[in-house]
Amino acid sequence: MAAFSDYQLGIYLQGVAGAAPDLPMSYAELEARGSAAMDPAVLGYVAGGAGDESTQIANVDAFGQYGLMPRMLVGAAQRDLSIDLVGLRLPSPLLLAPVGVLGVVAEDGDLATARAAAATGVPMIASTLSEAPLERVREEQGGTPGLFQLYPPADRALAESLVGRAEAAGYSAIVITLDTWINGWRPRDLERAYLPMLQGLCLANYLTDPRFRALLAESGGTGGEAAVRLWASLFGNPTMTWDDLAWFRSLTSLPILLKGVCDPDDAKRALDGGMNGIVCSNHGGRQANGGIPAIDCLEPVVAAADGAPVVFDSGVRSGVDVVKALGLGATAVAIGRPYVHGLAVAGQRGVEHVVRSLLAEADLTMAVDGYRDVAALRGEIRRR
Repeated sequence: MAAFSDYQLGIYLQGVAGAAPDLPMSYAELEARGSAAMDPAVLGYVAGGAGDESTQIANVDAFGQYGLMPRMLVGAAQRDLSIDLVGLRLPSPLLLAPVGVLGVVAEDGDLATARAAAATGVPMIASTLSEAPLERVREEQGGTPGLFQLYPPADRALAESLVGRAEAAGYSAIVITLDTWINGWRPRDLERAYLPMLQGLCLANYLTDPRFRALLAESGGTGGEAAVRLWASLFGNPTMTWDDLAWFRSLTSLPILLKGVCDPDDAKRALDGGMNGIVCSNHGGRQANGGIPAIDCLEPVVAAADGAPVVFDSGVRSGVDVVKALGLGATAVAIGRPYVHGLAVAGQRGVEHVVRSLLAEADLTMAVDGYRDVAALRGEIRRR
């Protein structure tokens, strides 16, 4: 059983030897240093949200409306943070959320993140948008399981090809993102007219795909500009409906989770349609403004899922946030911006530091408040 709190002890022991950590220990400092390390256009893409970003801000602030009830004298000297997720036994409930610009945040960012997943045992949900092909990303994850996130394209044969490649590469599940068939209104990106994919970046999974290459040849295009135009014509499927779930289910024997579900009725329809789980998420507030904080949607979605796994993301900034989401019923919790800032600061080492810090804080919070495992947290979160 992993003792994630040992990361804190290691830092203190280094202090005895006169060595203070050179990486940020607070999220505020992590964000500041990560922001300074990124190109301003890339920072706008990573840190920006939709509209005036009120939903993005609310996602973070809403965690403050929840608190964990302390339980004393319960013998929580040893904690077990392991979970079961779609047939996987994982040492912790943490996942690395799919982020489509890792390759422009840092050199080899996708592969550095995959190596951090291998080193920490925390699965990476690899994005369709990547500077490295999905096969290379999976290879770098080693023995740590990986999940593949799919933006459903307009061409069914391309979707089938990408899913087939992910299964052949050894990914353990497919995560279909539902809320990005069109880009939301993002002022920070618009101010710089910056969409990296239109510059030919993060398209490795398309450029290496046999179906995409066949379509490119049929179009008569050969250069990068033609590939970008083809990608733009295929990205996102505006006609996708609930009826398409049966077709997606037919593509693979892997578990499929639907990402972007915040309504309990949608959760029920997803599971009735043959999906294996839900990712309760509003894309961190990046896609649509004016919505409900994602954490406020979690409990009803968990109830509707009726035992099926529910992964949560959006607004998670600390180990305490992870504990709160678990207490509200999440099976696992995915982080996004925190590890991206860590990647910007120190590459693979930065991602590992963020992961280990979040897990240490979650473990220590459970220790102090008297919770021996994830199951014990259920129902112990109170609204302030």
